[in-house]
Amino acid sequence: MGAVGLIYVGAVLFVNGAMLLGWVEGRSAAPLNIFVGLLQVVTPTYLIFSANGNTDQILNASGLYLFGFTYLYVAFNLFMNLDGTGLGFFSLFVAVAAVGYSLANFFTLRDPVFGVIWLYWAFLWLLFYLLLGRNEEGLGRYTGAVAAVQGWVTGAVPAALLLLGYWGGNNAGLIATIFAVFGIVVFAALWVPLRPRGRTEPTTTDRTAAAT
Repeated sequence: MGAVGLIYVGAVLFVNGAMLLGWVEGRSAAPLNIFVGLLQVVTPTYLIFSANGNTDQILNASGLYLFGFTYLYVAFNLFMNLDGTGLGFFSLFVAVAAVGYSLANFFTLRDPVFGVIWLYWAFLWLLFYLLLGRNEEGLGRYTGAVAAVQGWVTGAVPAALLLLGYWGGNNAGLIATIFAVFGIVVFAALWVPLRPRGRTEPTTTDRTAAAT
């Protein structure tokens, strides 16, 4: 069930990233944020209530609320025309929490791939804090590109591997290494053309909707 939800996390990350890149009009992305936000609240609630005391399942499910509340926060920002500061500082909280979930996956759940993926998400949420909470608008296109890439790398691809049975086991270390190297290389490469250049670059009027 979590793997299925991960597909739609990838979809909303990609769409929100495309919004920051100027490819998608802001309010048109709001419905997807609502759909996936609700899914990421209902799913962990079900997983927790059906865990029967399985602490690993509860731990994994608890992190999904961070996504659900973020997407619903995005939708409220769009429909109520709120500024992005509240969402930005919430993103800072989530970035710190994501580091904690990364450590839990490395050392408690023994899932190094998701340990790396949670670091991806921590980086993305940190960018949203800087963009929305600190009004670093020059980071808009870079943040959008990172979100769009992460939609595939942390959402669609892991979901496919999980559903096809190629996750974990003897492949875990190799997959985690590939993910880590890919993230460092690609996000560093994206920084070169998309970094701030001393002026405010154009962003969509609904840039607050682009959070993860």
